[in-house]
Amino acid sequence: MQAFPRSTTATATAVVVPPSLALPVIESSFPRRLHPYWPKLQEKTRLWLLEKRLMPADKVAEYADGLCYTDLMAGYYLGAPDEVLQAIADYSAWFFVWDDRHDRDIVHGRAADWQRLRNRLHTALDAPRTHLHHPDPLVAGFAESVLRLYGFLPHTWNQRFARHFHAVIEAYDREFHNRAEGRIPTVGEYLALRRLTFAHWIWTDLLEPSAGCELPDTVRRNPAYRRAALLSQEFAAWYNDLCSLPKEIAGDEVHNLGISLITHAGLTLEEAVEEIRRRVEGCVSEFPEAERNALALARQIDDGTARGRELSAAVRTCVGNMRNWFSSVYWFHHESGRYRVDSWDDRATPPYVTNETAGEK
Repeated sequence: MQAFPRSTTATATAVVVPPSLALPVIESSFPRRLHPYWPKLQEKTRLWLLEKRLMPADKVAEYADGLCYTDLMAGYYLGAPDEVLQAIADYSAWFFVWDDRHDRDIVHGRAADWQRLRNRLHTALDAPRTHLHHPDPLVAGFAESVLRLYGFLPHTWNQRFARHFHAVIEAYDREFHNRAEGRIPTVGEYLALRRLTFAHWIWTDLLEPSAGCELPDTVRRNPAYRRAALLSQEFAAWYNDLCSLPKEIAGDEVHNLGISLITHAGLTLEEAVEEIRRRVEGCVSEFPEAERNALALARQIDDGTARGRELSAAVRTCVGNMRNWFSSVYWFHHESGRYRVDSWDDRATPPYVTNETAGEK
């Protein structure tokens, strides 16, 4: 079915969503918008990937635009100043490249390489300025993107971001060992780990520089705000699992909600797909009420003071972008070459990755 009149990629073809992955409520009730800076964003992130040597020039030329990494961020952080959106988009592109390196290190049994990278990322997160010229492009690119993100809000936000990303690195390490050992986590273990490997709180943290305001703990930890944020992120993680299940089965992976359901809940493949869909649709159907509660919180915060008005406006912006995440994630999965496994020569090897050992030894 032709679900969207035009793609954001260079081709003008309509996007076709397979019936098994179609969510009509997203298409009808979560209109997609793109930040007006998007065309420049795409161009600059492509150049950044080249400058930082995060992808070979031939891979950038052939695949970077079609992977739609900038589209994903431009559909999420609406209202962000251009320089903030650029920093987020470059960081997001780095994240995808890191995810690919992690995957290739597992596939090729490069445990020592992974441990070296894991340790370097932890160090660079706490001291990015000293890692800007690191010999491993992935470390240097990470340091540069993090340093830019650290420049928008107070040090307390930077500390929180670092704390959350340290946890993401460790979750990736747990996934490395699970996959290396062929260990499929239980459903409960997987769901807890997925919140970290999908970086739920990182993408939620980045709503704040987009809104130009660090939110106090009393707001971020308020159940109304947290519920809306969590539903948007859980939707994204589980819809990703639904869309990437064929790729991950082909790659003999062990980290996917569907694989955990098949292994530990005794579901068939068809039943597992249906269960993931149920969870995805639940996030969509529950979000409007969570959104209303979060917007009610924003109204309560506006106490007539300048600070109250500032916080209230920031919460409204953040909650509005939580809504945008649904449509941005949905269309990304049907436009990005990252999920077109049927078009790959080898269904277990994405054509946009570099298989050789990367980084400085």
